[in-house]
Amino acid sequence: MRSYEQLGVVADIRAAGGEVYGLTSEPQSLAQEAEAAWDMSISVVGDPHHEIRDDLARRGWLDVFANADYGHLRERSWANHPRGYFQPALIALDRGGRVLYRWRCVPRYNNMSGAGARPAGHYVRDRIRAARADSSDAPDAPLDRGPVMGAPELPWWRFLLLLTAHGWFLRPRAFPLRRDGSKDAVSPRDAMRRVYWFAGAWVLAFALLPLSWVLVGLGVWLAMLTPGMIEIHRQFQHASDDAVGAQLE
Repeated sequence: MRSYEQLGVVADIRAAGGEVYGLTSEPQSLAQEAEAAWDMSISVVGDPHHEIRDDLARRGWLDVFANADYGHLRERSWANHPRGYFQPALIALDRGGRVLYRWRCVPRYNNMSGAGARPAGHYVRDRIRAARADSSDAPDAPLDRGPVMGAPELPWWRFLLLLTAHGWFLRPRAFPLRRDGSKDAVSPRDAMRRVYWFAGAWVLAFALLPLSWVLVGLGVWLAMLTPGMIEIHRQFQHASDDAVGAQLE
């Protein structure tokens, strides 16, 4: 939502007589902290028990996908998601309750389990404008399953590589936001530099050291890395079609 503010999309929606709200699965106290830390002009509503989420689904407007908190946010010990955390979603309604636009993220490896890109702000604004131009008795907008994204998606293998580099190649580690809204001191670009150095070190080892030594070292490293890889695949969900269907029922 911050990018939508920065791009002027929120201002455009307000100029057309609308309003924008954020919804989070964290308590209201943390929602207000986020507003202040990120200097947001929109109101963020805490829905830790998924009451608003459940109401959106009950009305048939949007089923926001929710994950159980498997612990990949453990670097943020202050975070609190009693019933799990929301995946990203967007919905726009007119005054009569007609759906003008809706999109939801389903966590897959090809979108980094929900950590990937979001629909581009100006694309969403234009879709809302087009829907508003329709007659008032037009049907609800269908779920957008192929939006124009604001950034390219990162392949899962590359995402894992960055997480592994962030954990100094011993345990994959996510890039969480801090409580004050700032990002981790190590950026994905910094982590990629570590990958180049790490790969270069292995190349030198194979070139300069006895092969048996290097293979033993490689085996030890893989054994140390494996538990973290298993853990990260458990924490970052790849939703099956059955799981998606269950949340729609």
